[in-house]
Amino acid sequence: MSALLPIVQPQGPRLVGIARLASLGHSLDHGHEVEYFSLPVRSLLNRCTSARMPFTWTINPYRGCEFACKYCYARYTHEFMEMRDGLDFERKIFVKQHAAELLRHDLKKVKPDEDIAIGTATDPYQPAERRFGITRAIMEELARHRGLSIGVVSKSTLMLRDVDVFRQIAASNDFEVTLTITTVDAHLARILEPRTPRPDLRLEVLRKLTQAGIRAGVIVAPVMPGISDSPQQLDALVKAAKEAGAHYIFANALFLKPCSEAIFMPWLEREFPALAEKYRQRYHARAFLPAAYRKRLSSLMKALRRKHGFYGRESRDLPKAMKQPPEADQMELF
Repeated sequence: MSALLPIVQPQGPRLVGIARLASLGHSLDHGHEVEYFSLPVRSLLNRCTSARMPFTWTINPYRGCEFACKYCYARYTHEFMEMRDGLDFERKIFVKQHAAELLRHDLKKVKPDEDIAIGTATDPYQPAERRFGITRAIMEELARHRGLSIGVVSKSTLMLRDVDVFRQIAASNDFEVTLTITTVDAHLARILEPRTPRPDLRLEVLRKLTQAGIRAGVIVAPVMPGISDSPQQLDALVKAAKEAGAHYIFANALFLKPCSEAIFMPWLEREFPALAEKYRQRYHARAFLPAAYRKRLSSLMKALRRKHGFYGRESRDLPKAMKQPPEADQMELF
C-alpha cells in the first residue's frame, strides 16, 4: 500500500465539481500500469437525464475501468475530472469510498417505479473490485432493501463471488444481471478487450448465475460493422447464450465519441486497415450513425432470437434495456 499522496493536477483554472473532488483524492495503491485513487464523493446514486436510457438512476462504484476495451464509450467521463488523455481512463482508477453509507441515504430518493442500473460507465467487477470491495458493499446494502428494480452489467467472472448476495437481493427485489459479450471469437476478444475474461469464461458465469436462480442475460455491445456483425458471428453468440441459460439477449451498435475514437481508430487501422476509411466517413463529426444499420441489426437479432428459442413468453419478460427508444443505437449500413 502506497503512502497517501494527493493527486498532482496541472496548473490552470480553479477546479470545480467532480474535478475538484478528484484533485482531493489520495493514492491508494498501484498495479501494472494502473494507479488507484480515493474519490471523496457526496452521493452514490446519479440521476440519469438521457431520454435514450431506460433507467432512472445509475451507480458506478469506480471511475475508470481497467479492462481497457478499445471501443469503450465511457472514456469521456474522465474529462469531467480534467483528464484529457483517453488512456487515463484505464490507468487512473478512482475508488468511491464509504459507498454503503452513501447508498443507504441515497435510496430514500428512489421511487418504486424507478430503475437502478449498476455499471453503466465502468465495470463494477473490474480488477479494482478485488482490492477494494466497493461493489460488494453496495450489493450487501441493496440486499437490506425491498421493492427495488436493479440491474447489473459486467464482463467479469468476479460476479460469481457475490452469488450469495445476488440471491438475497433477488428474493425481495426485481433483479437481473447482464453479461456483456461482444463476440465468441476468443482471438478477436483478446485484441479488442485485452484485460477482460475470455468469452467462454463469461458464458460460464452466465450458466452458473442462471443455475443459481438469478435472472441473467447477454448484451452484445458494441456490434461493430465489418468486425463482429456478420450473421454467422451473431448466430454463434445467440446460440451460445441460449445454451448457457440466458433469459434474454439484445444488441447495441458501436457508439464512438471523440475520446473513444482516439483509442479505437489506431487499433482499427492496425487490426482492420481495410475498414479504417469507412469508419472515418461514417463517424465523421458524430458518435451515432443513421438508422439503416440499426434496423438491419434489430431485424437480424429478432430472427436469431426466434431461431434459438428466446422469448417463448410475452414481451413483458424482456429486460428493460430492450425497451429503450430506437435512437439509442442508431447506425448506418456499411
